[in-house]
Amino acid sequence: MRVARGFDVLGQASAVPQSGRPSASRERLRHEAIGLARVESLIDAAYSYCIVPLDRPPSAEDLLLHAGGETLPACWLIPASGELTALACCVCTIGPLLEKRVTSLFAEKRASLAVALDELGNEMLFAVSRRAQDRIHADAHRRRLTMAGELHAGDPGLDLSAQSTVLRLAQCENVGVALLHASIMTPLKSTAVVLGVGIALPPVTWSRCDLCPSRTKCGIGTRSDTSALPAALTA
Repeated sequence: MRVARGFDVLGQASAVPQSGRPSASRERLRHEAIGLARVESLIDAAYSYCIVPLDRPPSAEDLLLHAGGETLPACWLIPASGELTALACCVCTIGPLLEKRVTSLFAEKRASLAVALDELGNEMLFAVSRRAQDRIHADAHRRRLTMAGELHAGDPGLDLSAQSTVLRLAQCENVGVALLHASIMTPLKSTAVVLGVGIALPPVTWSRCDLCPSRTKCGIGTRSDTSALPAALTA
C-alpha cells in the first residue's frame, strides 16, 4: 500500500494553458479560480493505492477476478496474452474544501466563479489521478511487471456495484474517502480506478471511453489511455 498527499497539482495547472481558444472572460475566471484555490488552500490532493495479487488465476468462464479476498466483475482486464497476476486499486481526492467553497459561491450569487472553480476541481482531480497512475506504473515496473487497462466503477466492463470493493482494496480510509451509497463518494471530488497488472501484458485494444457519446469532443480519454504510456512502462 502506498499513500501520498501534500503534493502541488495547482502549480501545474497554473502553468498549463487552457485547450482550444478560450474567451477572455473564461481565462479571467479560471485565473481567479486558481488564485482563490491557492489563497484559501482549497486543494488537499491525496491518493492511496494497493497492488493486490490475484487469489487465483483468472478465467474467461468465471467472469470474475479474485483478489485480496474480494471479487470484481472486471473480466475486461483479462488479457489476450501474457499473465494477469494482480490488480492495482487506487483512490484519489482533492479533499472537501473546494466543493464547499463552490457551494458558498453559488450562495453568494457568484455563479460564474463557482462554475470556474468547480471545473478547476475536476482538472485537479484528473491531475491527481494521472500522478497516481504514473506512480503505480513506476512501482509495477520496478517489480518487472507491466500494466494494461483502466476501469472505473460504472464503466462498461465494471459494474457500478464494484465501487465499494475497489475502495476497500485501495484502502480509501487512508485519504479520508468514503462511500455515501453505491455511486457517490465523499469528498465529491474523488475518484477510484482499477488497473490490470501482470507479466508481458499486451496494450489493451479497448478504452473505458469507447462507448461515451462525447468521446470525439473530449481529450481526457486520449490522455488517460494506458496504452499510450512510454514503452519502458508497457513492455
